Amino acid sequence: MAVITTGAHPKALWPGIVAWWGRAYAEVPTEYTDLFDTETSDKSYEETVEITGFGLAPVKNEGTATSYDTETQGAVTRFTNVAYSLGYIVTYEEQRDNLYEKVSKTRAKALAYSMRQTKENVAAAVYNRAFNSSFIGGDGASLISASHPTANGAQSNQLNTAADLSEAAIEDMLVQIMQTKNNRGLQISNEAQSLIVPSALMFEANRVVKSVLQNDTNNNAINVLRAVNAFPKGIKVNRYLSSATAWFIRTGIPEGMKLFQREELSLDNDNDFDTKNLKAHSYERYSVGWSDWRQLFGTAGV
Repeated sequence: MAVITTGAHPKALWPGIVAWWGRAYAEVPTEYTDLFDTETSDKSYEETVEITGFGLAPVKNEGTATSYDTETQGAVTRFTNVAYSLGYIVTYEEQRDNLYEKVSKTRAKALAYSMRQTKENVAAAVYNRAFNSSFIGGDGASLISASHPTANGAQSNQLNTAADLSEAAIEDMLVQIMQTKNNRGLQISNEAQSLIVPSALMFEANRVVKSVLQNDTNNNAINVLRAVNAFPKGIKVNRYLSSATAWFIRTGIPEGMKLFQREELSLDNDNDFDTKNLKAHSYERYSVGWSDWRQLFGTAGV
């Protein structure tokens, strides 16, 4: 432990540094929670398993036996929790010069910001790679794909024809969402919840969805998207989305976009014997991904 001859002892100041660090963390608005549902994890990894359910019931002719179907296992998705850690150092000389409180508060705030930004970027990366076939889910397809394999053939959560954000394109995607089927090809209830756009589409999204009348037309017609409350959870703008044209709609399907929190963000400190420097480090462990692709529909735009 370093010996401090002037000023307050670093260990005595540590609770104040931790409190400062917590306040700095809260100052940055959270956006990843609009992209994923957060669950807790108590293992090194979590797995979700799809069950296919049954198909349609066939006609039973008089005197014949009932037909029996079998549920089978579908896609298995593994979420492997990853640790993220970063730290800073307060040198022995800074401690001796009574600069501990000043430099450590500044660095604690910067550390919290870095950890927060890391989580936002890790989460947004799932959406940024949504159309990339090099990043696949449990069913072997990319998150947004026209060929998700099912027991009833390929299904799609990608707009049939790529399109920029517009009233017509949103309506087409909403119809596609309403036609969602399960693994056995049976119709299921699926409704849009939120529209997710990058910063570049923030203003256009609000014009299209929230205008009283139809947007960019001379028609004296109501804006149906607003009238039917197409997005009950609103428009979610995410500044970490890398594409200026891609946009997404999250639906109410459960077990979709998931963030498993294994260990909460923490800040700790210790001294280095050889240098007498004080080290502070942050640590957090989590995983992000998706189970059921039916919770997210999208298009890369044009």
